[in-house]
Amino acid sequence: MPLELGIFLGAKRFGNKSQKQKRCLILDIECHRYQKFISDLAGMDIRDHDGDPDRAIDCTRNWLANVSRRKITAAKLVLDAHGRFLTDKPNIAAKLGFDPNRIPYIDFETIVTTWLLEAPPSAS
Repeated sequence: MPLELGIFLGAKRFGNKSQKQKRCLILDIECHRYQKFISDLAGMDIRDHDGDPDRAIDCTRNWLANVSRRKITAAKLVLDAHGRFLTDKPNIAAKLGFDPNRIPYIDFETIVTTWLLEAPPSAS
């Protein structure tokens, strides 16, 4: 999403005080791939995930813990919860009349939030 990233970075550089305090994590499927189409990102700390959702979750969790300085659940527990959600997702989607692979974003957001609030804690 180069356009959205450009808008974000422009707001951070030229925006008001709160805009200038924004932080972002940039993930890409492979290391340095962005240099082919967005040379302006040179010098930024971009993380690669090799198309692996587990690695993307791990990178994101670690980045959030670092920039927020908050206590955040360990990546293993987030990954376990993600796996349980993926297992439950087809049944949830079917109950709501959705194809599990084509849930509109706003509905998906509601499904995930509800699941997180109602899901039993991990057995591990």
